[in-house]
Amino acid sequence: MQMNDKPEGWRIDTPENRAAMQSPSALADACREERILEARAIVCDSAHNLITDLGCMKGIIPREEGAIGIREGTVRDIAIISRVNRPVCFVIKGFRKDPAGKTVAVLSRREAQERCQRDFISQLVPGDVIDTRVTHLESFGAFADIGCGIVSLLPIDAISVSRIEHPRERLSAGMDIRSVVKSIDNGRITLSQKELLGTWEENVSQFSAGETVAGIVRSVEPYGIFVELTPNLAGLAEVKEGVIPGQQASVYIKSILPARMKIKLIIIDTFDYQYRPEPPRYFFTGSHIDRFVYSPPSCEKQVITEFSSSESLL
Repeated sequence: MQMNDKPEGWRIDTPENRAAMQSPSALADACREERILEARAIVCDSAHNLITDLGCMKGIIPREEGAIGIREGTVRDIAIISRVNRPVCFVIKGFRKDPAGKTVAVLSRREAQERCQRDFISQLVPGDVIDTRVTHLESFGAFADIGCGIVSLLPIDAISVSRIEHPRERLSAGMDIRSVVKSIDNGRITLSQKELLGTWEENVSQFSAGETVAGIVRSVEPYGIFVELTPNLAGLAEVKEGVIPGQQASVYIKSILPARMKIKLIIIDTFDYQYRPEPPRYFFTGSHIDRFVYSPPSCEKQVITEFSSSESLL
């Protein structure tokens, strides 16, 4: 199984990775073969060196080997500190004795990242669909590991068609998600996800007029209330007093109008409920997408993402 292009945390429990931690001789073989391995970082010392648990011995990632950009000063040390108690990828560079006379492995996370950058990330083009892992959330979007701890931004408006106030409504740190390369600007990759969550028709096919279903209130406007039925599908409900964004809702589907890409709803009830985001359901399962047409063919308004030119009308 090829794992060199995967986010940190994907290798650590693989049979190959576990086998390399069985003995000093197995680690020596991995060193000689220059394999990328993973282990959990257990300490960041006062000099910002990362200490890792390799099972049969300790490993040390010197500060300047902690990430691409640390040596050059373009990346802050928080990129190292934040890895404590988390998996880190590395290449074994050699072995040495510590002051107590014990053998420790000298590791380089930077070299593993450079290899991932050269062999995988530099080959990506807009429309490529890749495995990513959410690292942290900000109000403007989610940051996701696209390989060996190299992080890209998933803007909030690219997470789903249905608008949200904060990425925490969809994602959580540590969640594994599929992302599509939205654009590449001077080597900086921006991600998207909504094109993988299904077209309007694919989502609306799960519902029928006359049903009462669950939803989430997303916005309250003078002319109506937008209720999300799925991350890529929302309908407009008639005005109802006391409804506020973020509430759960029971809604009656009054009508479905593909030609206008509209769903008319009636709110039956709303209530407050704290929920944790669940892993997304993906309609697109391929490895590359050039063009995503969200809108139905019969709809006059066309909603399209063109990945080949990195232009989006969605």
